[in-house]
Amino acid sequence: MRPMPDHRRYAIYAVPEGALYRKGADWLGWDSVAGAEVSGPEPDGLPLPRARLTKTPRKYGFHGTLKPPFRLAEGESLAALSGAVAELAAGLPPVALPGLRVARMGGFVALLPEAQPEDLVRIADAAVGELDRFRAPSSAEELERRRRAGLSERQEDMLVRWGYPFVFGEFRFHMTLTGGFEPEIADALVPLLAGHFAAEIAAPVVIDSLALMGEGPDRRFRVLERHALTG
Repeated sequence: MRPMPDHRRYAIYAVPEGALYRKGADWLGWDSVAGAEVSGPEPDGLPLPRARLTKTPRKYGFHGTLKPPFRLAEGESLAALSGAVAELAAGLPPVALPGLRVARMGGFVALLPEAQPEDLVRIADAAVGELDRFRAPSSAEELERRRRAGLSERQEDMLVRWGYPFVFGEFRFHMTLTGGFEPEIADALVPLLAGHFAAEIAAPVVIDSLALMGEGPDRRFRVLERHALTG
């Protein structure tokens, strides 16, 4: 496990490996595996500088969220969380994504699977539900921040119960590429980023591990360890 004291929060992510991860990390400017800033070539024609486009998602690294960031519950430990994640991963099978595409989700742009496999939904549901004992209750400030997005009644229920509105039936797997911008900026980015990631998203993508993430004092997330999906 990567030694880093004083983690602010933890999360469970799907962090791909290989060419797709390298391209995604270079685009965002943060390599959560190496724990270092990186920078690749800037695509031509961007409506804003890449550093501005990626400022919000950069600190999280290139990933798909399975269990959103949470503070550790009182009485729990990183070692106990690690053991629970390992046990969970051992009972779940790897998932092959049926292809990825670049799309707009509200004001931000992300990579989405062409279809969301049920096995992937089951992994996310298990990560949220079975690891919930490690999550400290959300503060009033955290709840209010989530509500600013404008939530449906069901999403409000999910927020209150699980600390995040987009879980279980509201879950939609995606790998975020930009922060939120006006629709015209996001729409302009879709074809540009589709071209930028064309080679990487044409290849098969397999989710074969759970990445236990830790947020350091610098508010950057790092991969602390991976647990292979072997169920």
